[in-house]
Amino acid sequence: MSVSPRFADITTIGVGGAIAHFVEAHSRDEFINAVCFADDEKLPLLVIGGGSNLLISDENFPGVVVRDARHAIHVLGSDSGDANSDSHAAPALTIRADAGVRWDAFVAFAVSHGLSGIEALSGIPGTVGASVVQNIGAYGQEVSTSVKEVEVWDRKTTSTKHLTASEMGFGYRMSALKESMYTAPAQPADRYFPTPRYIVLSVTFTLSCQSYGVVNYSQLARALNSEVGVHMPIEQMRRMVLRVRAGKGMVEDATRYKNQWMRTLLQPIDVDDADNLLASFKLSAQDYQSANSPAAPQKTGVVSESAGRESAVGEAREGAGREGALADVKLEDVDEQLVVSGIPSSVEISGQPTYDRHSCGSFFMNPILSVEDAEKLPEDAPHFAASMPGTEEEGVKTSAAWLIDHAGFHKGFTGTAPQASLSTLHTLALTNRGEASSEDVRSLARIIQEGVQKRFGIWLVPEPVCVGVDLAQD
Repeated sequence: MSVSPRFADITTIGVGGAIAHFVEAHSRDEFINAVCFADDEKLPLLVIGGGSNLLISDENFPGVVVRDARHAIHVLGSDSGDANSDSHAAPALTIRADAGVRWDAFVAFAVSHGLSGIEALSGIPGTVGASVVQNIGAYGQEVSTSVKEVEVWDRKTTSTKHLTASEMGFGYRMSALKESMYTAPAQPADRYFPTPRYIVLSVTFTLSCQSYGVVNYSQLARALNSEVGVHMPIEQMRRMVLRVRAGKGMVEDATRYKNQWMRTLLQPIDVDDADNLLASFKLSAQDYQSANSPAAPQKTGVVSESAGRESAVGEAREGAGREGALADVKLEDVDEQLVVSGIPSSVEISGQPTYDRHSCGSFFMNPILSVEDAEKLPEDAPHFAASMPGTEEEGVKTSAAWLIDHAGFHKGFTGTAPQASLSTLHTLALTNRGEASSEDVRSLARIIQEGVQKRFGIWLVPEPVCVGVDLAQD
């Protein structure tokens, strides 16, 4: 490719200006060399994957954009755990994935091989590398619970390093890597922004060799005609998560791959399993499941955690809480190839754009409040047990979607520019209706932030990385 794309060409929301230097890295050396070039020349650096969690200014970007197109995974072997681990636990397998692997393709691979732990994270756009920077979570799971270690490139020492899960400092939509990019919520740091000091090269996961998972989220349970705490086949859970996400418009629009700049990201995963461990562990898993798994869906205990598993208080207030909590869960059929491989079919790619999918995903983080501040919310506001960011202090997480809706911003709200609007399917997504600029999206976001603050005294923090777009609190 002789010229560089615009950010509008390579982000899921489809906005953003021109790029001075664009490098698509297909090998480890290419990737590291591109990063070092930017740092040696003291140029702004942005490392991207699928472009799904980015809002970039309409202005020209004067630096280097490195897109990680590496797509290999390596099956490493068993994870024996520690001496105190449960001897009756299912066998576990460790798998190392390049940071550039499509996240949903990795989930599809795991599910197809009977490996559980990430099935509820199906359908989230982006890559493996971004998954741990953001600590993605959905439907009762967070990626952090399956991470063994993260291999990173240290821009300061120009060397590789391996970070354990504890060293990653995972929290709600947070990691030590992401935290290093900001001095305060939505306030970029001077040195390492918009790419952190430690850049993800690969992630090693520990996945359980069992084809049943636990339904840990009430909306998913309703879609499955089940209840929270029930064991379900992970293939069934993946399919239903994709259908629920599609019903909200919270999956990738496959038509973006008509664009020449996106086609290289559709390559299937390159699997290195020289010792045929997948097959042998599948047999071990079958033996384990024959002895331990229920013949039919069966309820088990559920532990509340920050990924969204409801506390008793949250369940009691859910009816007026998260968007659509008591309403029927809207389901939409999904492409079978996407279910199986995590890669959309040519039929889907050649279709018509679905503008409710032209977004950054969930645009605002769910606020975590002190207990005292949470008591100021209306009685019917959602309340979920949580820890205050960076501490063990008790806090309360509430719903950004609920705050937005109850501040008067309903699905389809357009603000001053009709080209940018809230999704018609989901209040938490800001969408490009076809011709929006980055400034249109920023203006809409600012109207919502100011409206929620005026109504509830809470400033919503954007979830995407915003480059040249100021959405910090004044």
